[in-house]
Amino acid sequence: MDPVRNPFAPGAGSRPPELAGRESILDDAHVAVQRALLGKPSRSQMLLGLRGVGKTVLLNKIEELAENAGHLTSSIEAPEGKSLSELLVPKINQVLRKLSTSEKAKVKAHQALRALRSFASVFQLSYGDLSISVDPEVGVADSGDIESDLPELFVRVGEAARAAGKAWTLLIDEVQYLKSGDLAALIVALHKISQKDLPVLFFGAGLPQVAALSGDAKSYAERLFHYPAVGPLLSDDAKTAIRQPVEDEGERISDEALNEIVLKTQGYPYFLQEWGYQCWNIAQGPQIDLSDAAQAATAATRRLDDGFFKVRFDRLTPKEREYVIAMAQLGAGPYRSSDIAAALNETHQSLGPRRSQIISKGMIYSPSHGDIAFTVPMFNEYLMRHYVGKGTKT
Repeated sequence: MDPVRNPFAPGAGSRPPELAGRESILDDAHVAVQRALLGKPSRSQMLLGLRGVGKTVLLNKIEELAENAGHLTSSIEAPEGKSLSELLVPKINQVLRKLSTSEKAKVKAHQALRALRSFASVFQLSYGDLSISVDPEVGVADSGDIESDLPELFVRVGEAARAAGKAWTLLIDEVQYLKSGDLAALIVALHKISQKDLPVLFFGAGLPQVAALSGDAKSYAERLFHYPAVGPLLSDDAKTAIRQPVEDEGERISDEALNEIVLKTQGYPYFLQEWGYQCWNIAQGPQIDLSDAAQAATAATRRLDDGFFKVRFDRLTPKEREYVIAMAQLGAGPYRSSDIAAALNETHQSLGPRRSQIISKGMIYSPSHGDIAFTVPMFNEYLMRHYVGKGTKT
């Protein structure tokens, strides 16, 4: 088949041609977006799931829904080692400058900009090429305690948005990388917004441990957030994600090929895109057949090994690699921490710092007390292919 017309383009955050199986999440987001414009409260949403399940794709789609409804949006990816305040200041500055063009919101937007200037000054933050050309407001968002200051800043932004007849949607990806103090401050700010019924929405995405991190930061987080689980697609949805793009291009795929793809990918969206991409390029006839799907497995696995899996493994130190390889040798997981310790001839306590460091890198998480699992689907199979019995490559 013509590779130029290949509908599949696997990549980080790339939207698949058919967003199947996520209707309920998007429907809930659509309702929340519309309610915000009417001044009606909605719970913030935190999308949770493993790597490669399409959380970033969903955040991008939700941002699009919000923009189409008339929301002002701010999208952030939380990197490791950067403060939330540093990420937020330029984004909020942009939002307030847009709101200040509304005659009805000029006063409130000016007040919010003064609060932002106070906030930026006390945390000694710069704002790139933008400047906040107003005087700071003494006594507002300037205590130096982000858990006190961020709620005050969010309230001012929400009041400006309401005055303009608008809403503000904040989207943060990779929430697990936020510092604990920053996550607590964000939760307090969203709680204050909810109490005041201001038109501010939050959508976050992160690894499964984010629910526990939020609860640890503030006990009421479980009531503040809705936590939609983003997992592998059900069989019918997975088949639709492959079949529909193929048919939209005027081509066909056999049921046998679809079954093979779903079996090999286990319904994980990123893997589905990779298999679909390879199947299309391999197929010679008018239809993608079982033989094409079987042949695609080799090419798809090689691409995943060289990219999706390898870039994550390369972030680990030699001792951390030793730990995850020991996990893989125990099977598919989840794994008991005590079993990993036994495999490494160490104590559970002595491995604690190493385990915590791997968790902080987003490679593993604890689905329940005493258990550990990979955040990357089928990562154990990758490790078995390349490192078990061959010596650890560093």
